[in-house]
Amino acid sequence: MEPRLEALTEAIAPIFMQCQHSLAPHKKNVIQLAKIHMSCADVWEEVPPRGIRLTGEKAFNDRFFDMVNRVFPIKKGVSNADRIIKFVGAFIMHIAQKATKEKEQQKQDGNEDDEDTPTSRLVAALLKHLIKGFQAKDKIVRFRVVQIVAELIFSLGEMDEDLYMTLRASLLERVRDKETPVRLQAVIALARLQRGEEGSDDSGEDQENLTDVLIDVLQYDPVAEVRRAALINIIPSPPTMLAILSRTRDEDNTMRKIVYHHVLASLPSPLVLTIAQREEICQNGLGDREPSVRSAAGNLIGGWVESVGGLEGFLRMLDVTTSKVAEDALFSVFVTRPDLLDIVVFPETYWSELTPERAFLARVFVDYCISVKEESRLETALPVVTALAFRIQHEYNALLALIEVEDPDEVDEDAEMEKGDKEFIIAELLKLAVNLDYADETGRRKMFALVRDMASAESLPEILVTRCLDVLRILSSSERELFMLIVEIVHELRDMVRLGDEAAGDEDSQFGDGDTSRIGRLPMDPRGTIKLMESVDPETRARWEDVNLRCLMLCIGMLERVNGTLEDNSVLDGLLSDFVLPAIHQKEPVWRERGMTLLGLMCLISKNMAKKSAQLFVGQAQPPTTKHMPRGYAEIQLRALQMLFDIVMVFHFDGLERDGGPRDGEAKILAAFEGALQDESALQVHAAACEGMAKLMLSGIVTDERVLARLVGLFIDPGTAANQPLRQCLSYFFPVYCYSSPLNQRRMQRIFIKSMQTLADLYTELDDEEMVTPAQVGIMLVDWTDPTKAVKVEGQRPDQEVHVDVAIEILRILFEKGMDKERKKTYVQLLAKLHIPEHIDNDKLRTLMLFIKNLRRRRPLQDTAARNALTRFEASLGKKFATQLENSGIDESELRKLEQLKDLFDFLDEITSASEEEIDVDNTATIFKMETREAPGHKRGARAKGSSKPPEQSEDGKHEKSNEEEEPAHRKRSGRRKAPPKAAQGSDDDDETTNKVEEKAVEGDLLEDEVEDEND
Repeated sequence: MEPRLEALTEAIAPIFMQCQHSLAPHKKNVIQLAKIHMSCADVWEEVPPRGIRLTGEKAFNDRFFDMVNRVFPIKKGVSNADRIIKFVGAFIMHIAQKATKEKEQQKQDGNEDDEDTPTSRLVAALLKHLIKGFQAKDKIVRFRVVQIVAELIFSLGEMDEDLYMTLRASLLERVRDKETPVRLQAVIALARLQRGEEGSDDSGEDQENLTDVLIDVLQYDPVAEVRRAALINIIPSPPTMLAILSRTRDEDNTMRKIVYHHVLASLPSPLVLTIAQREEICQNGLGDREPSVRSAAGNLIGGWVESVGGLEGFLRMLDVTTSKVAEDALFSVFVTRPDLLDIVVFPETYWSELTPERAFLARVFVDYCISVKEESRLETALPVVTALAFRIQHEYNALLALIEVEDPDEVDEDAEMEKGDKEFIIAELLKLAVNLDYADETGRRKMFALVRDMASAESLPEILVTRCLDVLRILSSSERELFMLIVEIVHELRDMVRLGDEAAGDEDSQFGDGDTSRIGRLPMDPRGTIKLMESVDPETRARWEDVNLRCLMLCIGMLERVNGTLEDNSVLDGLLSDFVLPAIHQKEPVWRERGMTLLGLMCLISKNMAKKSAQLFVGQAQPPTTKHMPRGYAEIQLRALQMLFDIVMVFHFDGLERDGGPRDGEAKILAAFEGALQDESALQVHAAACEGMAKLMLSGIVTDERVLARLVGLFIDPGTAANQPLRQCLSYFFPVYCYSSPLNQRRMQRIFIKSMQTLADLYTELDDEEMVTPAQVGIMLVDWTDPTKAVKVEGQRPDQEVHVDVAIEILRILFEKGMDKERKKTYVQLLAKLHIPEHIDNDKLRTLMLFIKNLRRRRPLQDTAARNALTRFEASLGKKFATQLENSGIDESELRKLEQLKDLFDFLDEITSASEEEIDVDNTATIFKMETREAPGHKRGARAKGSSKPPEQSEDGKHEKSNEEEEPAHRKRSGRRKAPPKAAQGSDDDDETTNKVEEKAVEGDLLEDEVEDEND
């Protein structure tokens, strides 16, 4: 190499040395390195007859690549390597921009030179060099080369098509790398390539679309950091918006926040989104559980107001007539943009030109002022009662005019839309009327007369009925007055239609005051009513059905707004015979559903009615007996189930008990619960049943542990995975239920093993289905029964020994015959996760130690990990309760005399006699070695078959030594020390020596087991 070229290349290393320490000299060194590159490019040799040899460029590339290669083995997080990569990216960008300017200048001068330049040759060579590292076995090398490529993407400019396709394919392969940092950098690089491909058709049909790849990563990558990189770098567009909005429900808090704060905030206007997408943004963002996410969503929504021209434009954008989140969104705007409250005014012209958006804005503004107690703003916003009554009257007359000109045979979309707007405006004005001050008697009378006439109008849309009842409840002086008013309205409505005047004209209605009300329309027998309806012409029958459905709705709305009892309001006499029974006996589902609802509401204010109707609700809550479900049966079943749970919440089981004794009510609710769970297709019914039972258990009404175990099974069962309402309800219920009371944790402890066994069996049966493992189930149950998480309840003593009893039950179940070693391993590993308090009952501590030692002797664990876990648990007990064990002792012969341990030894004796037939000769050595490591003072002598007596002792008080078995060959090879002979009982020094020897043996076992695991 000539001296000049050698001097140029030698100057490259000091430049990299400076750049790795700080970013400050990068700009200067980029220019210096670019000069060196151009100087090297001027050095070449002629090679006749082939042309020239670029010796200078080759020398520069070799030295430059050597500097870059030094970054490859550096682990992630080293700032020096990151600075070098930034420097390489800045250098390539500098020379690429300079080459682009020179090329444009040449075009302006009319000199079309060859596209092959020193810069393009360097970039191509560098990319080819880096692509080789994409297949490296070292994950650090793969990470660094992909990181450098991601840094270079924006500087590449035009390149050879073959090289581009190779780079593209390599990045697509790395985006599926098993290492998270590699995938992260590959996603960044692909996102930058995607921006270059946007709007071009260069990619072939058989190639993966980069947008689709990024969407796949955004939705399905298991690491939040990788999903975050895809979200930040993906281009918001109609094809990607669905995937972006799906991240508003991401499990990562930062991910959800970035959606609102970064991606959606970068949109030029919310109008580029559809109405459904805006609704989804408001619903998910404002309802998020994380305060920072709610704040980001609120700031985003608040910024929309200016971009759409004010509050009315904002509401128009959400389509308030159909929106479910418009009110929450407007409340959020008032919170995040308090300056907008000062510009909200309602002059006379505002009310004279009402639109759905204006009516909605006025009503929500009043509700907001009431919620934050802004009395001054409220006084200026609320209209005069008389003026609002006249405005409602005007809008109602306009609605009636639209209804009168409506042609039932023709569908006019514009007319339907206008009718819907009028209904919405009236509904909002009626909601506003609830908050008015009715001290003005003139205005009150005007409003009362208007709303009463509206409620008694046959043509009033159903959506406005409940709104009218809200106003009438405010205007009524008492519940009895409201009852009387609704009765009068019902009589007026039913007087509009006559069925069978000759047959039923003289019948008296029992609904209302019999002295003043004579409906005289229906026979008392509900079946007679049905026959009478079938005998009239279809037009009269249809009108009769509409009126009576309206009457049912009025009665339902009335009972939903009162708290008095049925017995105290004689005006409601006859409600059952006049409305409930005829409705329940109808074939149409809407009749039966409303009839069941009305009956249920009557039961909530009358215990006697509840007792009489309980069996009807229980029967309706059962699945259909026919093969095909009748039309509308699911809705009726759901309503009956809800009513049953409501009755129990109000009256406890007294509301269901009739002739079956004190347990009759509980039996009925449990029968309804089990019946509702029989039909697997009725997801809504399942969710309602679990929600109702969860409420009863949380309130302490239901304490049956079988129900608790059933709920645990439903929560884990993969068959309920598609029922998100059920899963969400139970995921909230179990922690609240268990942590709210030590008694509830004790109930969960009693079903611990039963639930584990049932769900483990289910997991074994459903190998191909998605289900959490038994180990995960056990961890959840351990967490729910953790006494440290239970809140302190006044009047209840903290129960710190819940996990102690869990440990006892786990050790007891390990003696079960035929249990596979994986299940035993799962049980034993849970022992380490239990919270054992500092002080426990002596009998429970003895029970734990006896179970552990007899488990080793009678049911030795075959799995290495399980044995290690049991050893660690025993060691932790021995360390924590060393003094207590020393004082209480675990001498089996003495413990057998204790009455409180009689059941324990009876259980162990049964295990002993059964296990001697199972343990074969091959296990003898293993059992012996386990016995030699047991705590001092325990009698290791083998008992005679069927004998419950301890081993015989010699005259000097020492146990007779068992014949030592020969150790297996693999134990001898591992260098394991044999346990020493047994020490005499009662010697503290000998006991201490034995304990030390045993601890060393345990350490040797653990080390040996680790070696065995590695070999396996």
